[in-house]
Formats: sequence, structure tokens, C-alpha cells
Amino acid sequence: MMPVELDVRLFDELDRLVEGVDPVAPQAVVEELRRLSEKGGEEGTAANVGHDLVTERCLVVDTEESYADDAIVELAREGHAAYVVTNDLPLRDRVLDAGVPVIALRGKNKLAITQP
Repeated sequence: MMPVELDVRLFDELDRLVEGVDPVAPQAVVEELRRLSEKGGEEGTAANVGHDLVTERCLVVDTEESYADDAIVELAREGHAAYVVTNDLPLRDRVLDAGVPVIALRGKNKLAITQP
């Protein structure tokens, strides 16, 4: 949802930071974005764009967890995520605790990596 809500060119920024990494997203994230997109309004629009970007640009994988944040942490803990992109502070802390670097917004529209 960053591209719409924060005017971030997400995939350009990811290429700048970690060239050659293939993005992966858990199915639970795709489902959460789909549900949020049905709400309409600004959040719905951002979720709809996010859903389209995820399904077009990422490898979508199944996980045991059905809650999006838990599925992301599962991928991190199992070594299936080289980085996690999030601005969600509680999720960031969980991912860093799992030993995986987090990519998040720094400044107005640039991303930066935080190491565990």
C-alpha cells in the first residue's frame, strides 16, 4: 500500500537497495489486501493497488499461518525471506527478532535497510 499512501516507487527502491532479489509474498498478505480493497475509500484504493502489484510482481507462496503478519514472520523464521518490507513497527520488531533485515521508509519516499 506504500506506493499510494506514501508516494513510494516501491520496486524501484527495492532494486536500488537489493538488486537481484526476487520479491515473495505470503498468500495471507494477498488475501488481506483483497479484503481491504473491498472497503473502498483511500485505504481500499491503496490496498487494490497493493494487491495488483503483489500478484503481478511477487512470487506468492502458501504458509501455515493465515494471518498476514504471522505468515510474514513464518517466512522470515524459516529462512525464506532475505528481507521484509514493512512500516508496521510491531511487525518490524518481530522480523528483526527473527534475524531478518527490514526495509522501511526513511525520509519522504526513500527506503532503507535496518539490520537485526
